[in-house]
Amino acid sequence: MSLNENADIDTSQVTDARGSGGGLGGMRLPGGGGLVGTLIVVALLIIGGITGVNVLGGDDSGGGDLTQCSTANPDRLNQRDCRNALYVNSIQAYWTKALPEVYAKQYQEADTVFFSNAVNTGCGAAESGMGPFYCPLDHLVYIDLSFYDELANRFGAKGEFAQPYVLAHEYGHHVQSLLGTEAQVRRQQQRDPENANELSVMMELQADCYAGAWAKHATETTDASGHPIFKSVTQQDVDQALDAAASIGDDVIQKKAGGPVNESKFTHGTAAQRKGWFAAGYNTGDPRRCDTFSGVNPPA
Repeated sequence: MSLNENADIDTSQVTDARGSGGGLGGMRLPGGGGLVGTLIVVALLIIGGITGVNVLGGDDSGGGDLTQCSTANPDRLNQRDCRNALYVNSIQAYWTKALPEVYAKQYQEADTVFFSNAVNTGCGAAESGMGPFYCPLDHLVYIDLSFYDELANRFGAKGEFAQPYVLAHEYGHHVQSLLGTEAQVRRQQQRDPENANELSVMMELQADCYAGAWAKHATETTDASGHPIFKSVTQQDVDQALDAAASIGDDVIQKKAGGPVNESKFTHGTAAQRKGWFAAGYNTGDPRRCDTFSGVNPPA
């Protein structure tokens, strides 16, 4: 993966709440969640995450400073927060073009909130331990950037392209919210609570597939001035995303926890399913091929 050093980083798409203290007033989100999971709140409000387990124990992301992302800083692309802001720019540039072309619906931008330790959201108070997630009530993506250290060290997803995969997955949930998929699934979960987990798996796998579709077109995305954001995305990068997807499958997480694999507890899909649906999105580059609701196993 090679980012374009001449690309402008639009930090207006990122809200920096690091070092603000977060606060945990209001409704407390029950259970684990995050990039490794979907958080289901009191009325089965879906917060799209990626793992569904408590993966972080503290705050090591620091306060950060997005002013360093200016083109005046020659070192900006070596800064994690600047790179992630640029990943957000690319993902949203893709959907701004793809959503009307594919679904005849205008895309509405959603900020990503960088936070540390804890944060108040439209879906309630959240902690870093929940991992990255999307809140459909305020249409924001939330991430403590120190999650990437845990993803690399605990789950073995060390490649840089795991980071934009994480963000693209969360923005996949935003697309589901814009298309009404999230609301439809939530209503169905309320009508059929016994199948709530299976419906959650379908949602998560579709977000993985949407992330793959973005990755296919990442080199076509540009900044506001028309500069390419990515100079290249290699097969090695794609493999890093696939490894990240596989490393946070429900079966893998359950094994790491030392217990038996219990399919009835799955909320995100197996390693093979997550990897397969990301690959399906990437290989076709077509979000319409991401119909996980017709079957959780990816097309051959």
